[in-house]
Amino acid sequence: MFDALFLTNWASATPAMTMPLLLAALGTIIAGRAGVLNLGTEGMMVCGALAGAVTALLTGSPVLGAIAAVLAGAALALVFALACLVFKADQVVTGLTLAAIGAGITGLLGRDYAQRGVPGFPRLDHWPGADLPGIGPAIFGQDALLYACLPLVVLVWWYLARTDSGLKLRAVGEAPDAADAAGVSVAATRFAAVLAGGALSGLAGGYLALAGSRMWIEGMTNGRGWIAIAVVILARWSPVGAIGGAMLFGAVEALVPRLQATGVAVPTFILFMAPYLAALAVLVATAVMRRDGGMGPAALGRPYLREDRA
Repeated sequence: MFDALFLTNWASATPAMTMPLLLAALGTIIAGRAGVLNLGTEGMMVCGALAGAVTALLTGSPVLGAIAAVLAGAALALVFALACLVFKADQVVTGLTLAAIGAGITGLLGRDYAQRGVPGFPRLDHWPGADLPGIGPAIFGQDALLYACLPLVVLVWWYLARTDSGLKLRAVGEAPDAADAAGVSVAATRFAAVLAGGALSGLAGGYLALAGSRMWIEGMTNGRGWIAIAVVILARWSPVGAIGGAMLFGAVEALVPRLQATGVAVPTFILFMAPYLAALAVLVATAVMRRDGGMGPAALGRPYLREDRA
């Protein structure tokens, strides 16, 4: 059953399943490292998916669709930032509400565009090396948007680990009072981090519509925003760790339809539960193995008021 062709097809499908999870995880990491817990990833992803699909459909340009997806994710993140950073609303409740708002808005506005094919990013399977047995299609046979997004992964790591502004952002997430005393604007840093995270989450949704299904389907994120949050927890808010976590869940998701195609005698609902069962297993294992309490930035989810410094 698991012959060379099966493994090659599985490997070639895994990167496309991995990229939206990775982009959404990186967006959550940026906000989290600044001390903001945004659980609205699912809502920002689905808004990005709809905005990308509709824009590509109306303009004929998948590039403009990707830009629209970024802007849609950032717009929803702006709502979160205003609620939590300006009006000091509870971050957990606001994030969950944001996810519900995203699902509701897209379900209402996307009715006329459902199941309509949209111009998407082509697969670049004509590159040298795409015909190599085994890893060739997985490395050289992916869509153009995936290759365009790869530098973003490196950029996020480099920004957080190697730049002064990245150091300031991490300081805001660990000790906002000390960062404030050192002249760093906690509010501005967190605001920018939330917007950047929303933009990446929107792009993750846009990837699903423009490079994955190439159409808008209501609820097409299908819980991937929550899996992205599980990736973040598994990676302990590390961009490098998020790559491995996203690949793990992407591989599980890519495996499901291929097992179905081979006629494996497993109930369909069990197969479709597999990514979420894997996420639950990873979260439980992570909690058991890490009892030091260091599950994220020290100030994660805590609002900051300057008068609290005294």
